Amino acid sequence: MSNSKTLVLVDGSSYLYRAYHAMPDLRAVPGDPASPATGAIRGMVNMMQALRKDVQADYAVCVFDTSGPTFRDAMYDQYKATRSPMPDDLRSQIEPIHEVVQLLGWKVVAVPGVEADDVIATLAQTAAAQGINVIVSSGDKDLSQLVNEHVTIIDTMNGKKRDIAGVTAEFGVPPAQMIDYQALVGDTVDNVPGVTKVGPKTAAKWLEEYGSLDNLIANAAAIKGVAGQNLRDAIASGQLALSRQLVTMKTDCDLSGHVAGLPQLDSITLGEPDNAGLAPFYEKYGFKGLVRALGAVAAEATATKKSAPASPQGGLFDADDAATTEIAVEAQQRDVVYTTILTEDALDHWLAKLQAAELAALDTETDSLDEMVAQIVGISFSVAVGEAAYIPLRHEGMDVPEQLDMALVLAKLKPWLEDASKKKLGQHVKYDQHVFANHGITVRGYAHDTMLQSYVLEADRPHNLTSLALRHVNRTGISYEDLCGKGKNQIPFAQVSVDKAAAYSCEDSDQTLDVHGVLWPRIQAHAGLLHIYELEIQTSEALFRIERNGVRIDAGELARQSNDLGARILKLEEDAYEIAGQPFNLSSPKQLGEIFFDKLGMPVVKKTATGARSTDEEVLEKLAEDYPLPAKLLEHRSLSKLKGTYTDKLAQMALPSDGRVHTHYAQAVAVTGRLSSNDPNLQNIPVRTPEGRRVREAFVAPEGKLIASADYSQIELRIMAHLSGDEALLNAFRDGLDVHRATAAEVFGVSVDAVSSEQRRYAKVINFGLIYGMSSFGLAKNLGIETKAAAAYIDKYFQRYPGVKRYMDQTVELAHAQGYVETVFGRRLVLPEINGGNGPRKKAAERAAINAPMQGTAADLIKKAMVAVQAKLDAEKPEVKVIMQVHDELVFELPASEKDWVRAEIPVLMAGVADLAVPLLAEIGFGPNWEKAH
Repeated sequence: MSNSKTLVLVDGSSYLYRAYHAMPDLRAVPGDPASPATGAIRGMVNMMQALRKDVQADYAVCVFDTSGPTFRDAMYDQYKATRSPMPDDLRSQIEPIHEVVQLLGWKVVAVPGVEADDVIATLAQTAAAQGINVIVSSGDKDLSQLVNEHVTIIDTMNGKKRDIAGVTAEFGVPPAQMIDYQALVGDTVDNVPGVTKVGPKTAAKWLEEYGSLDNLIANAAAIKGVAGQNLRDAIASGQLALSRQLVTMKTDCDLSGHVAGLPQLDSITLGEPDNAGLAPFYEKYGFKGLVRALGAVAAEATATKKSAPASPQGGLFDADDAATTEIAVEAQQRDVVYTTILTEDALDHWLAKLQAAELAALDTETDSLDEMVAQIVGISFSVAVGEAAYIPLRHEGMDVPEQLDMALVLAKLKPWLEDASKKKLGQHVKYDQHVFANHGITVRGYAHDTMLQSYVLEADRPHNLTSLALRHVNRTGISYEDLCGKGKNQIPFAQVSVDKAAAYSCEDSDQTLDVHGVLWPRIQAHAGLLHIYELEIQTSEALFRIERNGVRIDAGELARQSNDLGARILKLEEDAYEIAGQPFNLSSPKQLGEIFFDKLGMPVVKKTATGARSTDEEVLEKLAEDYPLPAKLLEHRSLSKLKGTYTDKLAQMALPSDGRVHTHYAQAVAVTGRLSSNDPNLQNIPVRTPEGRRVREAFVAPEGKLIASADYSQIELRIMAHLSGDEALLNAFRDGLDVHRATAAEVFGVSVDAVSSEQRRYAKVINFGLIYGMSSFGLAKNLGIETKAAAAYIDKYFQRYPGVKRYMDQTVELAHAQGYVETVFGRRLVLPEINGGNGPRKKAAERAAINAPMQGTAADLIKKAMVAVQAKLDAEKPEVKVIMQVHDELVFELPASEKDWVRAEIPVLMAGVADLAVPLLAEIGFGPNWEKAH
C-alpha cells in the first residue's frame, strides 16, 4: 500500500529540555523572580512554530514523558539512576507547555508508565505499515532503530537528517542493527550498562563481521583480548541480555484512551492554531510579541495587499515612474510599504518626513565591514513601523536604474544628519557614525541604539538585529547571505539588484524602529537600567572618538622586535633539540609525548580524552618545575605568539593614510559591561613579561607630543570594600595604606612594618583570588603550598575581614533568589546557570555572582571616566586626545605643553566620577611611548 501523506512525531520531552536550556530565565512579569518561569514555554512555541513552517504534515503528535516509573524501571532499578532531577523551574512549565502545544494545533500524548520513545515507536510503526511517511523530530540517537524506508528522523537544532544512509554513515551500522549496536555500547545517559569498554568502533566492527548480536554471542569464544573477555562476562552475567531489553523500543504500546481509532490516524490530524485560545495564554505568560503577531494575523484577513509595479524587464522599477517605486513586502504577516528613492523630488519628500519625525531609524549599506574604510552603497530610513525608504547610490550592473548622485544626496542629508536636535536611532550606531565620517559627515543626535538596549536589558542574549526582531516583535527577514551568497561565491553589496537591496535595507531600518518600540519602554520602567543605558549611549560616542583618533605605530621598532624575537625563537629551538638529543616538531603532541615520556622518562601528568599522554600547557607548566625542555617549549610558544600576533602584524594593521591602528571596541559582548578590543586586541598584550611590555614601546607619540597613561589603582578591591562594608578593609583604603601589606598584617598577625615581601605577595594573591572566587585548591596551586595551608589562610582572612565573607554569602543568596546581581550603578548581570545548571556550572555561576558586581562596577566607572574626560577635553582642551582604553586605563596623546594641565586635571576628574565608601585613586604617567608612560 502506498500513501503520500505524512505523520510528524515530535519528541516533546527532548524539545522541552532544549527549550529550557536555550532560553534565558524569562518570567511572566519581567524581573520578578516570584512570577512564573516562562523561558521553556517561549522556546517551545518558537520550536513548534518553526517545525510547522519547515515540515508539511497531515498528521501530527507531540509526545511527552510522564512522571513516575516505567516498565524499564521494573526491569532494572538503576535505569536512568544517574540522571539529575528535573529543575523545578522546568517542571512548573510542563503543564502550560502541553496546553500551548495543543492550542498550536498539535495532538499531545503522554502515556503513564510508557516512555515517549515507545509511544513514538508505536505510532511510527503503525503509520509506516500503512505506507504513510513518518518524520520524527528529535535529537535522541536512540530513535535511530526506527528508521526505515518510511521513517526518517530530523534534528531541527543542527539540521541533521537520519535516514537509512544517514544512520549508517553516523554509527557504522544500518538502522536494522541499531538495537544490537546500542546493547553493546550501552548508554551513559540512561545508565544502560552495555559491555564494559566496548565503544562505537568495536561494536560496529563486530556487527559488520558477525551480522547480528545473536551470531556474535554464538561466536563469543573466538573474540580475543580484553574486549572479548568483557563480552563473555556480559553474556554470562545476563548484563548484555538486559541491555538489549532496555534499549529495544516497544512498538505495540496500548494507546487506547490517548489516540483514538488506531490504526486509523484521523484523530491526530494536524489542526489550525486556536488563535482565540492562544491570545489569553500569551497574555497570561507575558509574551507581548506573540500577542502582537496574532493581531497581525487577524488584520491580514482584511488588509489590502499592495503590489509592486513591474518593469518591462521584469524588475521592480518602471522607467516611466517619475517619483518613487513602492515595493510591497509581506513581512511576518504584516503589510509594509518600502520606497526606493530615485529622484531628487522623492528625496526632498523624504527629507521633509525626516525633519518632521520625532525619531527616525537610520541604516547604511556599505562595501566593507571595516568601519574605518567602508564607503556607502546605499542608505535607508524609517519614520514609522511598516514604512521605510532606501536611497541606492553605488549599485552596479546591467539593469541598475539611474541613481542619484552621491554628492548631491549627502549634501542634502548633511544638515539633518549633523543636527543634534533631530533624534536618530540605529542598530550598532557607532559603525554608521564611522561610515558617515568617512564621507566627511559628523552625525549628531543619535538618541538610541537597539543593540545597546538589548545589551542593557539582557546582556547574556544575542544582540544582532535578526535575533532581536524574532525575539521581541516576532519578525523574520532577509539575511545578508540570501542577498550576497556565502564564501568565495559571495558578491559585493553593490552588485545586489536595487529592488532586493531596497527590501533588505528598508527592512533593517523598519525592524530597528519596531524593536525600539518594545525595548525602550522596558528600560524607562527601571531607573537603574535607564541610568546604565544612558551611560552606554554616551560611551558609544566616546568610543567612536577614541577609535577615530587611533594610535600611532612605530613600524621600525616593531621590525626590530620581530628580528630579536625571531633570533630568540630560533635559539630556543636549537636548545630544545640539544636537550632532546634530536630535531623534532615542537608543535607535535605525538613527537613531544615520545621525547618526554619514552626518551627522557618524564612522568605522565594527565591523559587526553582519547587516552593519549597530554602535553598541553598545563602539563608543560607542571613539568617545567623539574625539567628544562618543557620550560624551553613554554618560552618558545610565548615568544612565537607574541611575534605572530603583535610584532609581525601591528604595523600591517595601521591605516596607510595616517600610520595609526584603529582598534574596534565592542560594547555588547561581555556580560559584566567590560569592553572588548579587537583588530588589534590591545587588552591581551602580555605586559607581565619584558617582551610584552616592549611591544608597548611601539605605540608612540608624534614629534612634539607625549603619551599619557591614567589608570585606576586597585579598583576592584576598592569596590569590594564599598560593597562589603568591611570596616578593616574600608579603613585600610581611607588611611591610604598599602592594602596588600595591610592584609598580610591581618592574616599573618604581624605589624604592618614587619610584613615581609613574601607575606605581601601571599596577601596580594589572596586579595585578588577571593574576588574571583578562588578556592583553597586554586590558592594552593597559585602559591605553591599545601591545600590545607591555603584553606587556613582563607579562614584567617575571613576572620579578619568578616564583612567580605558576609557580602559573598549574601550575594550568592540574592543571586539564587532573583537570578541576577547588580553593579553599584544598576547594571543587571544575569546568571542563567545559578538555579538551572548542574554542579560545576552552578558553582561557576555562584563565583560569577560574587565577582560580577565588582567587574561590572569597574566597567561602569571607566565608562563614566571616558564620558567625563571627553566632555572636559571638548570644553577646554580639544588638542588633547584619548587614543586607547585598556582595562582600567585611559591613554592620551597630548602636546608636550599640556602635560601640567593633564597631570593636574585628569586624575582628579577620574577619581570624582563616583562617590564610594572609599576614595577612588587614579594615577598618571607620561612618556614618548605607551610603555614609558607607565
